Order: sequence, then structure tokens, then C-alpha cells
Amino acid sequence: MKISVVIPVYNEINTIHEIIRRVQAEKIADEILVVDDGSTDGTVQALELYHGNGLIRSILHEQNQGKGAAIHTGIQHACGDVLIIQDADLEYNPRDYPALLEPIHEGIAEVVYGSRFLGGPRRPTMFWHMVANKMLTLMTNILYNNILTDMETGYKVFRREVVRDLNLKAKRFDFEPEFTAKILKRKVRIYEVPITFTPRDYEEGKKIGLRDAFQAVWTLIKYRFVD
Repeated sequence: MKISVVIPVYNEINTIHEIIRRVQAEKIADEILVVDDGSTDGTVQALELYHGNGLIRSILHEQNQGKGAAIHTGIQHACGDVLIIQDADLEYNPRDYPALLEPIHEGIAEVVYGSRFLGGPRRPTMFWHMVANKMLTLMTNILYNNILTDMETGYKVFRREVVRDLNLKAKRFDFEPEFTAKILKRKVRIYEVPITFTPRDYEEGKKIGLRDAFQAVWTLIKYRFVD
């Protein structure tokens, strides 16, 4: 299977080179697709260093549209049979790729979530952020009759055909609940594996906030009753 790693990026000048280095070091990706979502901090200029690199492609949004929009663009342009969504902020470690891909390679799942709450090593911080994540996951399980541990994880791995008819619309961080709601409604086989997690706080550049939590709640409720 050909593996595409999609990296949505917005103002990550301090981490973009390191995340690309880490992804390359795993020697698993057949292509690395970086989608810059209107960065203004020099990230776009940093990506010029990879022009001509046969493994790495960059796509630029002229204006900031949101993480979901960047992921949509990445999905549309990716060539792989399996896609890995990789955040650029170094919270998730590409060394987990083999574990994330194993259920798909074994044919027991079409989608794999890297869970931050299954006992993998992690940096302990941001208690209330963790509480919000667990509450959103509990709400997901109640609405969609499941036992996920981490709906909001940024590590989502899936076969290309899974998203072919999902009609994804989310532009911002509501991509996570929309994607989850739609695959659960379609009874797509999903698997969770523990991952390493090194969260950064808002002073370090974390972008998701309270507004996004409310949007996630609305998204989960909405797609429970509509397609």
C-alpha cells in the first residue's frame, strides 16, 4: 500500500522542519503532503527549501481557512492508498506510524485512531483540556453507541476509499467530530491504538480553544440526525 502523510500547517515556523525530518526518518511515507493554510510567520518561505524534493509536496492556501479545510485539500491531492493525518506541532510522534498502520495492514480496520488515553507515554499537562476531550468523547459514545477513548485525536489513519463519499464539510477543528460521526454512522471498522503524546500549551502556540469545543458539541449532535 502506498502511504501519504498529510500535514496541515498554520504558522509553524518553529516546528515545520523538525516534523518533516521526523516523518522522513520513519521511511514509511511514499509522499509527504504539506498544506499551508495561509501562514504569515515565514512557514511558506521555509517550505521553499523542499521544492524539487520528490518525496515532499507543498500546497498553499492564499488565506487562512482552518485545519479542516487544509485536511480537505490534502485528501484531494494525496495519491496514497492509506492516509495519515499528521499535525505539525510536534504533539504527535511519527514513531507511532507502525502501530497505527498495523490494524489496516492486518485487514481488521479501515480507520485507526491514535488514542492519547490508552496508557501510552505522555507529558502530563493541561488538565481541563483533557477533561474537555473526555467529555466530547463520552458524548460521541452516547450518541453513536461506541466505546472510543479519544474522538478528538489528531492521529487519524484511514484507507482512501473511506472518505470517498463522506461529504466532509468542516473547515476548522470540527473536522474531528464530523469525521468521527460520519464513519460511526456508516459502521466503518475502526481501531484504536495507544500513542505517545507531548502536548503544548497556549503559550507554546496551541490553537484549539473553547469556541472549538462548543462547535464540536454542535457537530456531534447535528450529524447524529443528518448526513
